[in-house]
Amino acid sequence: MQVTERIPSGIRSWSFTARADEIPTWRHAVAGVLRGWRADEKAVELAAFGISELLSNVIKHVRDRRCCLCLVRTGEQVYIQLFDRSPAPPVLGEPAWDAESGRGLWLLREMCPQVGWQTAPPGLGVKCVWFTCPLTNEKEVER
Repeated sequence: MQVTERIPSGIRSWSFTARADEIPTWRHAVAGVLRGWRADEKAVELAAFGISELLSNVIKHVRDRRCCLCLVRTGEQVYIQLFDRSPAPPVLGEPAWDAESGRGLWLLREMCPQVGWQTAPPGLGVKCVWFTCPLTNEKEVER
């Protein structure tokens, strides 16, 4: 794991090459940052699931697995972004329920307020897949 830089307190960024055996390391790193931002455990679990899904997609679908993971805190939510080196957008649709894979991004979309992606202008070969995660469960805060 290589930390590229630590910028303002509401932003964390790492550049690395995605490897299947390191997914638990990245889940742990993201969980640590969110706990430091006082996120509740539901947010930590959701972010860890999302990181697993995004990294798994890079490992499965992107030839050059170098990527950049960014966490950006904006108020009481965090934007979790994964930049990779493929211009191909992710496939997000109703999954085949009898398939062994292909449901992760769909599930993430069902659980998060926002999931999206953006590709760079043609020729740059880069895209960003992201999701937002509230740091606290509003219903629990109201109690």
